[in-house]
Amino acid sequence: MHTFEFIRPKNPAQAIAVAAGAKTAQQGADIRFLAGGTTLIDLMKLNVETPAQLIDINRLGLDKIEATPDGGLKIGATVRNSDLAYHEKVRRDYSVLSQALLAGASAQLRNMATTAGNLLQRTRCVYFRDTAMACNKREPGTGCSAIGGSNRTLAILGASEHCIATNPSDMCVALATLEATIHVQGKNGSRAVPIGDFHLLPGNTPQRETVLEPGDLVTHVTLPPPVAGSRQVYLKLRDRASYEFALASAAVVLSRAPGKVTRARIALGGVGTKPWRSPEAESVLVGQPANDATFRKAAEAALRDAKPQSENAFKVELARRCLTHALEMATTG
Repeated sequence: MHTFEFIRPKNPAQAIAVAAGAKTAQQGADIRFLAGGTTLIDLMKLNVETPAQLIDINRLGLDKIEATPDGGLKIGATVRNSDLAYHEKVRRDYSVLSQALLAGASAQLRNMATTAGNLLQRTRCVYFRDTAMACNKREPGTGCSAIGGSNRTLAILGASEHCIATNPSDMCVALATLEATIHVQGKNGSRAVPIGDFHLLPGNTPQRETVLEPGDLVTHVTLPPPVAGSRQVYLKLRDRASYEFALASAAVVLSRAPGKVTRARIALGGVGTKPWRSPEAESVLVGQPANDATFRKAAEAALRDAKPQSENAFKVELARRCLTHALEMATTG
């Protein structure tokens, strides 16, 4: 591991000032905010991440879960995944988020991992994590070894000729269905970013994964008021039953009236280069009977644009079945 400077600011403003004051042109790579460190420290050990400065944000008061005036929820950037998953209001009103968090990692990691860290979680593509291999995400312009290489776990939605890496987060898939807003503070002030706009498709710049600028600090996430009577399900399919990333997952928030679906929010994980909200599946569901035929049509719509690679064509049908079953779970019992 390379040597680095460890900085412990007293408040968010000081943390942002330190980050924004980096003197190098590559300040985004030279400085990292540190919370739980469950991904960052691993990548530093592998020399994938080599920051010159780590800014500890654990003492900035960003670890609260609070109700908002409109009946929604405010989740601080350094709230631990375990605390969020077991929070009474989350389990009652935003159960898809609790389910997604508990499906991720292990209890020990959930006790350390944070909300903002999960938003910024980096891909598990083996080529990204191996500095001996070409990877446009890690080193732009070197190529994508996964195309034609080992790509069984990688993306079938949102990929480009420059990158097919999968977004690994469970939490973000649930946040997509809950229409979360990410609140960011930087040297140019504060802004609110809808979850659907926060992560970027790889396109020609796979090294840029989010809309964050150098020095930007995620301070909190807000959720709108819960939809009364909605049924929420997170279903994750993986190679083993625990401590494993999704091959395909589905988050569903569904409302029904007698005989039909009245509202649907659908997102997929394990198959996209970003958390994959599917308005195509939602439009198929709304106004239609809540039955197997409708669910299969929705799943077909969600995967219509899938472009599998040499080793992951199975993900197309797996994701269809995952979403169909999640919808069945949301409408039974």
